[in-house]
Amino acid sequence: MTFVRVFAAALLLGAACAAPALAESFAISGVAGHFQFRFRGVAVIPEASGKVTAGGVAVPGSLSISDSVIPEVDATYFITDHIAVEAIAGTTQHSPHFSTVGDLGSVWLLPPTVTAQYHFNPNGWIRPYVGAGVNYTLFYSPRSGAVPGMKYENSWGTALQAGADIPLGDGPLFLNVDVKQLLLNTGVKAAGGLVRAHANLNPLLVGVGIGIRL
Repeated sequence: MTFVRVFAAALLLGAACAAPALAESFAISGVAGHFQFRFRGVAVIPEASGKVTAGGVAVPGSLSISDSVIPEVDATYFITDHIAVEAIAGTTQHSPHFSTVGDLGSVWLLPPTVTAQYHFNPNGWIRPYVGAGVNYTLFYSPRSGAVPGMKYENSWGTALQAGADIPLGDGPLFLNVDVKQLLLNTGVKAAGGLVRAHANLNPLLVGVGIGIRL
């Protein structure tokens, strides 16, 4: 999985950046109790799989879901100098396609996500972090395609995160790169319940943006 490699790289980067500062890590001040806000452009890349049945009979084929690019905002609060909580919001539209059925229309997803983060070097020249948390995905405004009456079930999922903030000079602004893996799925009903599906979406979110620490 692409994210596993990114997550491992973030851990190594964090360890490398934190090592020179270990002796003074407990002396860092001015971060705990502060907020950060970021605005990112995010590529949403589903890693989809799924099964479809019609009248209880399995339909052969494979599921694919379109990629998208969206704006995303987040707010981070530092509980300590290294531990923070981040709330993330964005909405995205995707078009599913089943190889033997065809175009299945489109649907919007709103997956608010909260992660707990560890920031390795919060006042350094580069500030890597990793995180994990939960999300609840709301599916709305479905449009039916080859199969009428598409209905999606809202669902809980988990999130893994790795990224880094890069200060722009001595001020409060910084650049941000961020990668998240959402592990989520949904149940789908169509044609009055005659057609049913279980879809694993598992989108990879790759973002770049700018932030401010207050």
